[in-house]
Amino acid sequence: MVNICKSFGLFGMDSYLVEVEASIVKGIPTFDLVGLPDTAVKESRERVRNAFKNCGYDFPLSHLTINLAPADTKKEGPIYDLPIFMAILKAMGQIKANTDDCGFLGELSLSGDVRSVNGVLPMAIKAQECGIKKLFVPSENAQEASVVKGIDVYPVKHIYELCQHLNGFKEIAPAKPEDATCDSYVSAPDFAQVKGQFEVKRALEIAAAGGHNVLLIGPPGSGKSMLAKRMPGILPDMTFEESIETTKIHSIAGMLPKNTSIIKQRPFRSPHHSISPVALSGGGSVVKPGEVSLANNGVLFLDELPEFTRHTMEVLRQPLEDGVVTISRANGKYTYPCNIMVIAAMNPCPCGYFNHPKRKCNCSDSQIQRYLNRVSGPLLDRFDIHIEVPPVDYKDLSSKAQEESSQDIKIRVNKARDIQTKRYENSETVCNARLNDKEFEEYCQISESASKLLESAFESMGLSARAYNRILKVARTIADLDNSEEITEVHIAEAVQYRSLDRKYWHKN
Repeated sequence: MVNICKSFGLFGMDSYLVEVEASIVKGIPTFDLVGLPDTAVKESRERVRNAFKNCGYDFPLSHLTINLAPADTKKEGPIYDLPIFMAILKAMGQIKANTDDCGFLGELSLSGDVRSVNGVLPMAIKAQECGIKKLFVPSENAQEASVVKGIDVYPVKHIYELCQHLNGFKEIAPAKPEDATCDSYVSAPDFAQVKGQFEVKRALEIAAAGGHNVLLIGPPGSGKSMLAKRMPGILPDMTFEESIETTKIHSIAGMLPKNTSIIKQRPFRSPHHSISPVALSGGGSVVKPGEVSLANNGVLFLDELPEFTRHTMEVLRQPLEDGVVTISRANGKYTYPCNIMVIAAMNPCPCGYFNHPKRKCNCSDSQIQRYLNRVSGPLLDRFDIHIEVPPVDYKDLSSKAQEESSQDIKIRVNKARDIQTKRYENSETVCNARLNDKEFEEYCQISESASKLLESAFESMGLSARAYNRILKVARTIADLDNSEEITEVHIAEAVQYRSLDRKYWHKN
């Protein structure tokens, strides 16, 4: 007789049902594990065997075969320890309960403790879709899985208490989901601590309201990194759908904090410039999401942009356009979302003082040009807003005047994002930066006078079609901040000025 316990596997962002089949027949005592297991799954045999003995259960002295179906899909990780253990117990008749509507996930220690695993949230979602009513998971993953409605999640600390529960001796209480409402409080540095830099603050407010990419150029010590690190405090509140998607990615990557139910604040990722292209985009022998996906629905901050390798920077081009990263392998394609806002910061030259009002630059023209040309034209074109961060005057630094707080800025950002949410309610678009071609034609109409102004800028600055498109999207966001349905000349003029620095520094006419 074959006994079956249900579990789940991961393939990219998606999960699939895995049936763990156990068969015990007479013969030489062996423990065969089939169904395309990787090394970690094969090692389950020793973890399960020792857990049996150390917990006082008799291990079958017969020919034991475990099959992980579907057999043509590779199984990865230690997640199948618990379902294998339960399938064997059922085959031996030590578990009498009907587990047809149950799912099992978890790694076992040699002593029978149930350890946390990655990717529980997407697997819990799949379990609900498959009609599973009860899901037994490691206690550290219980809050994560409990946000899925329509399924009871049971936290398991040790294999003994699971057996007690299934045999009706001592029940495990289902995990209670936390309030999934996104918290508007963000534990990030406040813009009230930034003296001066009013133009830069305005540009970052526009970027937050519309989800636009920003390039900050300025000398050392002007506050580029300090300003970027305050962005989480003014980003709009996450929707429940965004929180679920972001939590799934962090769960798959094994980066979700223990006993966390759902990510409620937009992520802020700041990788070092020595990062590899694979670590940035995702991949590896066991495919995992990279930094661009871990920053999904949040900010990816690239400090000292020219110090990143050329190959690493160029990896960003396709994700910034498509909002997804697709990694192709022999066994299939893995797709991870990366709806991100990129903020990059850089010096204008190797010494950092090119065009500084008070300090002399020691770099030659060729050194400056080589440094700037590390950032390619196509990548530069994908930044909607280019803003110069000048050195701060002593008068601003010593001023006792109260600066505007992040909370005050966020109120305006939320209002502008609410306008966009209502405008695109029947679309997958969430912000102005993500407008598709059809929506762009419908919502970025401008008056004749504004069109003439943009035409003049387009011709004089030698803008590309992509730059034209992004200027109008930024203008749309500026109009939303003004609560204006119409894009006026004033909005176009402000949007155009955020595209002038590449002409100043990269010497384009």
